[in-house]
Amino acid sequence: MSYYIRVLGTQDPDIHLDEIIEALDNEDLKVRLGILKSELPEKWTHLELKNEKDKVLAVVNRDVIKDGKFGKEELDEFKETILDFKPATAAKWLNDFFGRVRVIYAFKLMDIGLEEDNYPIITTTQSYIWERVKGILQADEEGFSNEEGYHILWQFPDDADGSWNCAVLNADGKWENFCMDLANKDQQKAFKEGLVPAGAKRV
Repeated sequence: MSYYIRVLGTQDPDIHLDEIIEALDNEDLKVRLGILKSELPEKWTHLELKNEKDKVLAVVNRDVIKDGKFGKEELDEFKETILDFKPATAAKWLNDFFGRVRVIYAFKLMDIGLEEDNYPIITTTQSYIWERVKGILQADEEGFSNEEGYHILWQFPDDADGSWNCAVLNADGKWENFCMDLANKDQQKAFKEGLVPAGAKRV
């Protein structure tokens, strides 16, 4: 089964391939980019991220949110699925936010792309696109972030572990950020209830 990470943007500027190459070069990361022969470097919808050995690390699809287009179908599916997850306040916030989304950049990750030398190429590209389109992040088997990149919806598997930067909405509708232990059942329960877990570190 393919693994995806996504950027859901509220703006849809043209992002030239040279901009992505420059962003990666600023981090001393070398990349080769491939697009469809019928597309322009600033008007691409399908992009291959390759390392210096010409190995495909990820395939990126840019899907605009329009009736009859795949991006709209995917967004509608997200609207349905988030209702089954918690916190309920985050699900409601996301449902409202989806109304502002204009484009989805979906990164289909190859196994080689997850290797230590290659993964920074993917995350740096994702971060640059996220900065340009002003939106939120999503990852399969994890969930959604807010606009600051903090995780807000629990869609992890039951055996998830490790430290994770998360956020919940307070009574004033403001995000409260913290780092929690995903494996801690009490912290899981609090997060799902929309509360800052006891023992979590504020960030």
